[in-house]
Amino acid sequence: MGRKAASGAGTIRKKTVTRSGKEYTYWEARFTVGRDPGTGKQIQRSITGKTQKEVAQRLKAATLAVDQGTYITPTKMTVGAWLDTWAAEYLGGVKPATVQVYKNNVRLHIKPALGAVGLSELRPHMVQRFINGLELSPASVRLAYKVLHQALEKAVKLDYIPRNPASDCQLPRMERKEILPLDDEQAAALLLAVKGGRLELLVSVALFTGCRLSELLGLTWDCVDFQKGTILISKQLVRPEHRAESGLFISPKNGKPRTITPAPSVLKTLKEQRRRQAETRIKAGPLWDNPHGLTFTDQIGRPLLQQTVEGWFSAAVKAAGLEGVRFHDLRHTYAVNAIRAGDDIKTIQGNLGHASAGFTLDRYGHFTERMKQDSAARMEGFIKAVFSS
Repeated sequence: MGRKAASGAGTIRKKTVTRSGKEYTYWEARFTVGRDPGTGKQIQRSITGKTQKEVAQRLKAATLAVDQGTYITPTKMTVGAWLDTWAAEYLGGVKPATVQVYKNNVRLHIKPALGAVGLSELRPHMVQRFINGLELSPASVRLAYKVLHQALEKAVKLDYIPRNPASDCQLPRMERKEILPLDDEQAAALLLAVKGGRLELLVSVALFTGCRLSELLGLTWDCVDFQKGTILISKQLVRPEHRAESGLFISPKNGKPRTITPAPSVLKTLKEQRRRQAETRIKAGPLWDNPHGLTFTDQIGRPLLQQTVEGWFSAAVKAAGLEGVRFHDLRHTYAVNAIRAGDDIKTIQGNLGHASAGFTLDRYGHFTERMKQDSAARMEGFIKAVFSS
């Protein structure tokens, strides 16, 4: 039995098949999506379902999409197969360490839960169920979601699926960790602890420029212009486990180089570093190996390992009588002190290499408000002192 669809663009039929001696009944709609450019013959697609009403609704949506030019032929690819393709072929512009994080999320979390689902059959409620079932920290859940969302967004752009089923998911609330910059007394204690040691100049430059550790370890002398008083931050040092894929250097975190104009004392510190490095090179003799002209190296000119520096820094923090201070906190300390010094957010954003001033304001804006309150309190004290005299 059959009838024409209301729009005349397709037909719906009731069908019965026998499998293993048992009859199964279902409804099937067939519709035309265009013509084969080679043969000129019609290209037809089918939709099946348990009820006539269900199939009719899906047929109506499909034929409307054909008329509007938005119809996409459902793919037989699974979510797992697409994730494998995406991870292998579409992450070329992503930093090696990030690629590894993405692949780990695909392997450990996404594929076990959604890998067998057809890519065209994945629905928002299925993604939400996946998100809700992850027994991870809010930050880790958000990361897994980000990976899935990006992979599906690429599938949309390639016309494998019409829309991203991961859009508009409800994600766990993530409490942002409080930024704990060093106060003046703590900064002085740290500088005293590293004075005369292997970290002295590196910590000083980090504290007064806000550069990331990987950026300082990747800094080369050709990027330091003593005449102009500028430093070009154009690259960062790659961790050893990722150098086979990307080499010794990669671009800074946001992908853009930046030129900073530090305080004169920072340039003085770098001149001292250049002097000390020259002495070290003489001592090393033929063992010296610094072909890239790195500013901070080990005793024979090789790149410093980030893990090694962080270990030295932890020891220095302990010696200074401080607790829980990370090397990255020097960056926060610089940002807060720049605000205290009166620098505008746009300038601080440029020096830190943030993608936008909005991010910088969101990250450090509360310190600005706090300083305004302190200023008002000082003014109130001054007013009271004047009127009571």
